[in-house]
Parts: sequence; C-alpha cells; structure tokens
Amino acid sequence: MKRYTVLLVAAFFFSVFSNAQEKVAKWDVFELTLKGNEQGNPFINTAFSAVFRHGNKEFQPEGFYDGNGLYKIRFMPNEEGEWKYLTKSNKAELNNKSGSFYCTPAERENHGPVSVQNKYYFAFADSTNYIPFGTTLYEWAFQSAEKKAQTLATLQQAPFNKVRMLAVPPYHKRYVEGPGKLTVFPFVGTEKENFDFSRFNPLFFQQLEKDVLALQKLNIEVDLILFRPYDGGKWGFDQMDRETNDRFLRYVIARFGAYHNIWWSLSNENSFIKHLTDEDWDHYFQVVQQYDPYQHLRSIHNADRIYDYKKPWVTHVSLQYYNAVRVFGVSPLLRDIYQKPIVHDEINYEGNIEKRWGQLTGEELTYRFWTAYIGGAYATHGEALEEGWISLGGKLNGTSPQRISFLRKIVESAPKDWLPLDQYYLLNAVGKYGAYYLYYFGKETPSEWAFSLPDEGLKDGMKFKVELIDTWNMTIKPVDKVYEVQKLNNYAFIDKQKSKVKLPGKPYMAIRITRLDIPTMASRTEGEKKN
Repeated sequence: MKRYTVLLVAAFFFSVFSNAQEKVAKWDVFELTLKGNEQGNPFINTAFSAVFRHGNKEFQPEGFYDGNGLYKIRFMPNEEGEWKYLTKSNKAELNNKSGSFYCTPAERENHGPVSVQNKYYFAFADSTNYIPFGTTLYEWAFQSAEKKAQTLATLQQAPFNKVRMLAVPPYHKRYVEGPGKLTVFPFVGTEKENFDFSRFNPLFFQQLEKDVLALQKLNIEVDLILFRPYDGGKWGFDQMDRETNDRFLRYVIARFGAYHNIWWSLSNENSFIKHLTDEDWDHYFQVVQQYDPYQHLRSIHNADRIYDYKKPWVTHVSLQYYNAVRVFGVSPLLRDIYQKPIVHDEINYEGNIEKRWGQLTGEELTYRFWTAYIGGAYATHGEALEEGWISLGGKLNGTSPQRISFLRKIVESAPKDWLPLDQYYLLNAVGKYGAYYLYYFGKETPSEWAFSLPDEGLKDGMKFKVELIDTWNMTIKPVDKVYEVQKLNNYAFIDKQKSKVKLPGKPYMAIRITRLDIPTMASRTEGEKKN
C-alpha cells in the first residue's frame, strides 16, 4: 500500500511538472528568447549557442541577434519527451541559462524534414514518401502583401510541393523606384554606398521567415537559394568576401534551420559569380554542413560550369541542363554517374517572353516533366508568361500545371522507389519489375505496341491489365483484355497470344501495365480514377 501511494504521488508530481513545462510538437520549433546587451556590434562580437539534450541525443544550434536587445535560439526536436538545454555565450547575460521543455507527438501534417532515402529518392523523417514536384518563385518574397496572398492562394490549388526562392533580392529597376521599391534589405542600409555588411537587418529576415512559414502551412518545401549573381555591381550582395559570406550563412542557418520544410541551395547559377571558385563553394558547403544541426538537404544550381555533385557534402543534384529532359535516357545516366537523386531544377519555362529560356509551350514543358520522371528523376516547373510567375508569383496562366498535377497523381499512385527499367536498352520505361510498368512514348505517334516486358521478376502465367494514358488530355482508358505473359527469350516476356495494344497514333501517350494478382497494385488505380 505504501509503495502504491509513493508511485501515485510521483505520478501526480510528474503530471504537474509536465503540464507546467512548455510543450512543443515533434519537428516544430522551440524558441528561447533572452534579453542582452545592444552595445557594440552583436552580429560580430557576441557568441551565442545552446546544447539541447534528450537521452543520448544532443544538438548544438547557434543563436542569433534579432534586434532591440533580443537574442534567440531556435531548436527543432526530433524525439518525444523532455528536452533540457544550457546556453553558452561570451556575454554573461546570455551564458549558462538552463531550462527544459516537453516534446509532444508531431502534428498530423508535420512529417519532419525531408532527406535522401535509398540513394535516389526522398522521404520525410517519419518515412513518409516524398516526391518533389517543384515550381520556381525567385522573387515572390519581395513582393507586396497583396501579391503574396494571391500567390499563396494559387499554390493552394496547384500541384507543387516545393518552391525555389531567393533569400536575397536581385537588383532590378522595380526594387529601386516606383511602388515596388524596397526599403528593407538583408543588411543595414538602403544602397551600396551605405550598406553595413557587418550588420544584418532583422526586419528583413523576420519577413522572410513569415513567407517560409506560410509555405510550410501549405505543406510546401522551401528550396532557399542563399547566394545569386544578379546585382550587376549595384548592391554588392554577390561580391561579398568570405568572412561576410560565412557570417551570412551562419546567421541564416540559425534563423531558418529549425524549420522542417527548409532545403539549402547554395546558389542559383553559381558559376556566374565570377570571383568564387569551386574551392570556394566547397568551403561554403562545409560551413552549412558544420552549422546546420539537422543536416537539411544541400545542393547548388549551376550555370555554364557544373559543380561536382559527387562531393560528400552534396545530398542531391540540382541541375540546370535543358537537353537532359529533351530526350529519353539522360536521367538514368545521371543517376548512375552521381548515385544521388536527380532534380532537374530548371528545364526552361512555359512562356512567351523574348528570352529563349522562357518560350516553351505547355505541351513541351509537360513533355519534359514526363521525360524526367520516366527516367527516375524529378523536375521543377516555371512560367514566364506576361505576369511573370517565376519572378513575382501571382496567378498561373499556363496550360502545363494541370497536366503536371495529372502526372503527380500517376507518380504518387505507383510503387514506392520506382526505377528506370532495363535502362541500357529501354529508354522510356519506369516501374517495379514484376509488378508495375509505365511506358511513355513522348512525341512518337505509334498506332500499336507489341506487348513486351523485360524479363526480370516475371514468370510464365502472370497476368496484367493495361491502361492507355493520354498525358495531354488527362484521360486514363482501360484496355478490355487480360494479358498473360510467357517467356520469349532471355530478355523479354510477351503476351502468350502475341497481342498488340492499339494506340491512337498521336503524341504524348503512355501505357500503364499493372499485375493483377497483387491486390494493392490492382486496386490503387481504381482509387486514382475517382480523384
């Protein structure tokens, strides 16, 4: 009886204690704010960090100065239970501050940060599959509140689950005069002559955080582009020295690293920043790797010189190489070369502008998306019509987004971790051997297709159904026949009746072949049709 009473009292005090603690959901943000000294330059003269511990887990995020004498540390817990922390600083008022909080289960829509899984693929921290379907919104964070709201409303209805966006505005006439003139910059000052590159402007980053969190609410990953070459010598943000760049990286990581939807893109068109060599980029990658406690995804977007994506600090390939998605077979080759996920982050844009990179038809951009995914890779959309989606956001006016949405449904209904099939001889097939096959004919216009599957994973007598997919008109039509396979030779199985599948003789057609005696596969496409 006495032991029971002791246990009851202990449980009571634990309940009171845990209820009194601050609670933070798993993969959400715990934020510690301390009042400190404003004298001197807190961005340079103040060291501030903390150690967070839970069991044998330990993280050491850096803090940052947020203006008005306030110093903050943000932390993203990855396990439930009590976390304890202790601050470290060279300033007495910030040093040796301890406390704790209680991590509760993750909220329903929060699956944690994305990382690479099984070499070529992505998944959330809770192992939920993640397939990137990106779009490009370089400058939307620097637009008016009305334009931002319009952009978010558009994204809510769009198929995109990743956004590429600049962390620092590019120099443009619209930002130095007129209604879009910028008055708040990443550094204290308003123009090149008075920018103080030793002092960040917290107001700028506070607004950028709101934009990142607004995308987070829509379950959109943010591929945050840290450097870019678009100043033309006017502001100097692309000409900073290594010390300033290092300080900038550490400040951005301290502010944004605890957000679960962050990816790091070291630069857009990195080789156009002429004074930086590949050795410089190696250094900046290593800075990000060292100071990011959560090891968010890291890559870099190329221009005329492709960075070596095989280096260990690069998690995935972020490629600008238009020809790679104009023909079949390149994405599987890139997978074999880099042994990492391949993201075609710039494949030209659907548009009608004078620049040749913004003149694709909707058909062509949709075709390039299909070519990427049929090769086991991923792609990012862009639109350069009159309203300039890729720069300003707003509304989508192109014909490709709804077709990309159709593709996304097909991809997400397929088996996890599909791969290019028989890739040394077949150029246009992806799937899972013995279970699922997707053939895309692209711009070819065949009137029939002789039923034939690569031999791996097959046995005589296996049965399959076939569906015709019109990728432009977004229709899926079942073929009224069951195909039973038999071995033809060492490389292929065919239908035992040597059947051929009739096709309409027009471009952008695909064939989906699904094994019938796998219940989860046979029923999956039925649910897809109802959407």
